[in-house]
Amino acid sequence: MTTATVLSVSSFPTNPMSTVSSTFCSHFGGTDFGKRHAAFQFLVPHYNFKNSKIFHKRFSNGLSSRRGFRLSCETKTEEIKIRRCSPYLERTLVSSNGALTSDDWRAVPDIWRSSAEKYGDRIAVVDPYHDPPTSLTYKQLEQEILDFSEGLRVIGVKPDEKLALFADNSYRWLVTDQGMMAMGAVDVVRGSRSSIEELLQIYIHSESVALAVDNPELFNRIVETFCSKAAPRFVILLWGEKSHLAINRMEGIPIFSYKEIIDLGQESCKAFSDSDDARQHYKYETISSDDIATLVYTSGTTGNPKGVMLTHKNLLHQINNLWDVVPAQPADRFLSMLPPWHAYERAAEYFIFTHGTEQVYTTVRNLKVDLQQYQPHYLITVPLVFETLYSGIQKQLSTSSALRKILAFMFIKISLTYMEMKRIYEGTYLVRSRKEPPYFVSMLDWLWARIIAAILLPVHMLAKKLVYSKIHSAIGISKAGVSGGGSLPSHVDKFFEAIGVVVQNGYGMTESSPVTAARRPSNNVLGSIGLPIRHTEFKIVDAETGEALPHGSKGIVKVRGPQVMKGYYKNPLATKQAVDEDGWLNSGDIGWIAPYHSRGRSRHCGGVIVLEGRAKDTIVLLTGENVEPLELEEAAMRSSLIQQIVVIGQDQRRLGAIVVPNKDEVLEAAKKWSIVDPDATELSKKQITSLLNEELRKWTSGCSFQIGPILVIDEPFTIDSGLMTPTMKIRRDKVVALYKEQIADLYK
Repeated sequence: MTTATVLSVSSFPTNPMSTVSSTFCSHFGGTDFGKRHAAFQFLVPHYNFKNSKIFHKRFSNGLSSRRGFRLSCETKTEEIKIRRCSPYLERTLVSSNGALTSDDWRAVPDIWRSSAEKYGDRIAVVDPYHDPPTSLTYKQLEQEILDFSEGLRVIGVKPDEKLALFADNSYRWLVTDQGMMAMGAVDVVRGSRSSIEELLQIYIHSESVALAVDNPELFNRIVETFCSKAAPRFVILLWGEKSHLAINRMEGIPIFSYKEIIDLGQESCKAFSDSDDARQHYKYETISSDDIATLVYTSGTTGNPKGVMLTHKNLLHQINNLWDVVPAQPADRFLSMLPPWHAYERAAEYFIFTHGTEQVYTTVRNLKVDLQQYQPHYLITVPLVFETLYSGIQKQLSTSSALRKILAFMFIKISLTYMEMKRIYEGTYLVRSRKEPPYFVSMLDWLWARIIAAILLPVHMLAKKLVYSKIHSAIGISKAGVSGGGSLPSHVDKFFEAIGVVVQNGYGMTESSPVTAARRPSNNVLGSIGLPIRHTEFKIVDAETGEALPHGSKGIVKVRGPQVMKGYYKNPLATKQAVDEDGWLNSGDIGWIAPYHSRGRSRHCGGVIVLEGRAKDTIVLLTGENVEPLELEEAAMRSSLIQQIVVIGQDQRRLGAIVVPNKDEVLEAAKKWSIVDPDATELSKKQITSLLNEELRKWTSGCSFQIGPILVIDEPFTIDSGLMTPTMKIRRDKVVALYKEQIADLYK
């Protein structure tokens, strides 16, 4: 400890010090720059504020044009401050000051040192749609993360403090996220499209002390509520100009731009490296693998979001074990469009940057153009994107000339049959039965499939040359599309297989960091979510007794592995309900594990996991029958006339559905079938309902149950209306609650 006379400024966050003697205070109007410099220099002794351009620019005209500030002069005992570091990222600094280091990654930000050393001058990120458009190499990205992290230390952020990061996909999100982690803080993440109430709830529940926001639009939307109910210590603006902020509502709360944090960090790093004396003010410690890295609040399809505590160890498991699923190579290009706070996108990003890949940021609006322009090797995204691509291709083919349309759909039908035969003779055709077929039967099955496939192969190859090659050039994805975060409809899965676009399906939860299973390039079993990733176990248990069930039996899916969360923040009861004493995480999903067969059409399917819906989504009819709505909804969504659907029927005699029609397609179908005149511009509700009923009968005829009465609604389910989660899943409970009266009338 050292004793010093310390000047402190009340409107700037400082590190607390224990008082030794009396304090005297005086007020300044904000014009004595020399005294102000002295105050800040004592607050952060290693940082040379006198020569700082940022300090001169930001504070030479006073801390605020609206108020003075209080300057306190105290004689204090200055504690040695703790400087927590990512052990491998800041290895040189940490080792030179006596802290233990390791060649292994112990914290997520450690990956940037390794990647910068291996792939230094390769392009890491391309962010074309923000102002300014940005492209960074691995060396530049590592340095920007270090600068941002140091900038946070300069403005007073301490290890273990929680910082809210409410922003959307961009390279600055990545730098902010990793900068926070690198200095031992915990970031609390969410997107800008969430409601003010949800963001406030997350901020308060997580005990965040400050806030980083995407842009002035989000800031201005939440500022009034946050100032009155949360009072953040400071705000960081990632994009946009501070001149566009409603600053008059932020009295006394410092606002920093992204560049200001970077510049503060750069100057502090320089001062720190130039002065041995500055380094003596700190005690150095390293981040532990068991430290919490981030709080991720669940999407909240039912109830309020819960804060999932993910440790560095959880996330490092993903980074170290996803290569079996996505064998990325240096210079492979990925398109990134999912919210980065989504655990799936986040784990994928961390992983791909350890292999020297290039990530291009895109948006939903620009996806079609960027697929063609950038020709990505991989697209890691949610099922909805693949459904959208499928619908777009189908529509494009449907609007072709009559001959081209007939040929294209004939080719696709033949290719679908060819690929089915191929799965049979290769042994990747899913079968749930535990009983193996007799040897003679399996040989006949193999021979029959081989002959049919041989007959269809020339037509399939012709289709690849005439039709599918054009689709490939339009969407890129030369290696694989990887789907996760929801159920991939089987017709979409089969379609992309037929046209030669590899789509792999994965599975996980926020609570498991998130990936627990995925289809591999070498064992891509359609209809499944693949095999567990390394160091991960699955079991199927009876919903009532909890007893483990044999392969082929349907039950509740449970998973265990190093990626399972530390728990729900401040919610031990919910943690206990989700994770048992033996570490098994209850997924809440219904599924089964494919039995092992030594022969037959499923001989290479053993051990893959198949999901059949959510346990809490199960509809129980008055007859006592249990219905999984997902099968019906996926079948119905094959119709171009249906935009969205929610199957209903709890405690009713039969199933029903709430349907959002695709109005343009419905009108075109009505004209085609001469239900209305060719010049008609709209349909009656009765006509729409009749058409949709016909479509549902057509597309769900092969399902175990049929849909009865339907409720047709005009307004689609959206994130803004609260009927979809930020990850684009329909909130069934809220949809049913909103249309409760109409549903009651439907069943009358």
